[in-house]
Amino acid sequence: MEKARKNAEENQIKNARFISGKVENIIDKLTEEKVYNKVILDPPRSGVEKTVLERLLKLEPEKIGYISCNPSTQARDLKILKEKYKVEKVMPIDMFAHSSHVETVALLSKLDVDKHINIEIELDELDLTSAESKATYAQIKEYVWNKFQLKVPTLYIAQIKRKCGIELREHYNKSKKEKQIIPQCTPEKEEAIMDALRHFKMIE
Repeated sequence: MEKARKNAEENQIKNARFISGKVENIIDKLTEEKVYNKVILDPPRSGVEKTVLERLLKLEPEKIGYISCNPSTQARDLKILKEKYKVEKVMPIDMFAHSSHVETVALLSKLDVDKHINIEIELDELDLTSAESKATYAQIKEYVWNKFQLKVPTLYIAQIKRKCGIELREHYNKSKKEKQIIPQCTPEKEEAIMDALRHFKMIE
């Protein structure tokens, strides 16, 4: 840890922080209020813990770099990640000459879900309003995080879009419960989402 800090200092890197601990034990805390668009994995030979992979699938970073010293466990983990990612490149690196060991580096990119639909849907579900098509929820989340350092869930964005008169499609995962407590967007996050909607010219 101290050597990592010293190395960053010597290279004048000021936007890095170092945390010691098993990733499966600290990932929830690290990602609670922050958005990460790139993640680098370098696990032991046993591969990445399944709970970590599941968390990454929820976080949906744009890119994942996976460094592995065991191609078999790497292949196992990539099979899980393929739910939302495609493997762009794989590069084997022979770091241990005259042995059977090899390092493998894989680059994964998040799938464009709008272009990877495997279910049959009605055509009217594709009838987006012009405002709705200007920016995706992911783009709005990224804009709000980059400008305000705030993490806003899809629910809050939908609430503000509805408040602004932007037509929304019915969400297929919407709860069927008649009585449910729905969290409401805070004023601070509403202002940030409004700023994003103006940025993407979805409102005046």
